[in-house]
Amino acid sequence: MKVLVVGPGGREHAIVRALLADSSVYEVHSAPGNAGIAALVPTHQLDANDPDAVTALARKLEVDLVVIGPEAPLVAGVSDALREAGFPVFGPSRAAAELEGSKAFAKQVMAGAGVPTAMAKVASNAEEAAEALDTFGAPYVVKDDGLAAGKGVVVTTDRAEALAHAQSCFDAGGDVVIEEFLDGPEVSLFVLSDGKNVVPLAPAQDFKRIFDGDEGPNTGGMGAYSPLDWAPEGLVEEVVSRVAQPTIDEMAHRGTPFVGVLYCGLALTSRGLRVIEFNARFGDPETQAVLARLRTPLGGLLLAAAKGQLETVETLRWSPKSAVAVVLAAANYPDKPQTGDRIRGVKKANALEGVHVLHAGTAADDDGKLVSAGGRVLAVVGLGEDLVEARERAYEGAGLIQLDGAQFRRDIASKAARDSIEIPGHPSSQRTEGI
Repeated sequence: MKVLVVGPGGREHAIVRALLADSSVYEVHSAPGNAGIAALVPTHQLDANDPDAVTALARKLEVDLVVIGPEAPLVAGVSDALREAGFPVFGPSRAAAELEGSKAFAKQVMAGAGVPTAMAKVASNAEEAAEALDTFGAPYVVKDDGLAAGKGVVVTTDRAEALAHAQSCFDAGGDVVIEEFLDGPEVSLFVLSDGKNVVPLAPAQDFKRIFDGDEGPNTGGMGAYSPLDWAPEGLVEEVVSRVAQPTIDEMAHRGTPFVGVLYCGLALTSRGLRVIEFNARFGDPETQAVLARLRTPLGGLLLAAAKGQLETVETLRWSPKSAVAVVLAAANYPDKPQTGDRIRGVKKANALEGVHVLHAGTAADDDGKLVSAGGRVLAVVGLGEDLVEARERAYEGAGLIQLDGAQFRRDIASKAARDSIEIPGHPSSQRTEGI
């Protein structure tokens, strides 16, 4: 099959790489892509959020499947235009993508589906925000209601900081969702859906804060790893039965079937499983770690979802190895990142055993040299027999890459590698420290 992948980032590079390993896929195109993707497949420069432009390209290329990576094109209705033109699309409609586009809408769906989640209040002004903050108490959790590229959440014990974030959202014309704080380690689970059936992938854990020890502001994600050997037995089955399938059923009942990947951001709390958030696409950087372990051909999976045929998919096959993805971010990220800086050492990192480098915010300059072009620039993925070896390989690769002012966390998967993650209230958890 011929596939068009829409999006410019590390998630899309991981998807392209996995598609090229599928024998049923004979040609892959990307729009707009990045420097790493351009080294693998033809790229086409267009506005990924423009339904007409993406549809015109799909027609020109006569593709068999379109895979939409980022959230913005989904909320912009790109998948709707493609489906109207007759293309199989992996990615939810504009209406279904509201699961990510609006935190308030997602809470309504979860309530209708009986999905366990944090208690929350929607606030439209400072008075409502202050009342909600006082209701739930510290630590305060304040979320932009709309899209924020993973950076629209503030978790703080400082009430003034929480109110200030809420006010910035009001000033921009948006609402906020204020929630109770959820304790316990976080888990990310991708679930493929064809609008009716669901197929879970392997769980992962990501790291949102910019600095080691979960310090500093939230980012789009600074690293991830998979599998989660510390997770309770039956966790994936519980998420499917209590979260994913009820949500997909509720969306179908509302007349907005969800076709694509439902990202379930979860907390394993002292009161049991709770949903932190939904996303309507593959998460980044979890995708880089999860797809590194997937052995079932990806193209066939995504096409089955797009065509409503997931019930025909056989049990997924996974590598027994562990994967750790370490994100290299530009100087000054997550504020206004420094861009245009020369990147060196990627070929050396790629030459290491068990290491591959995925591009996110990269481009080629006028001389064809690799330069930074975004906040999160690269993800170095290490594969090993266990998390210890996978971490060693990922960090060896990261150490070979040169970028002025580059930032990366040095504690990705470290607690899991030490077997020191505690699940509150879980009888089998004898560990000393949580994430």
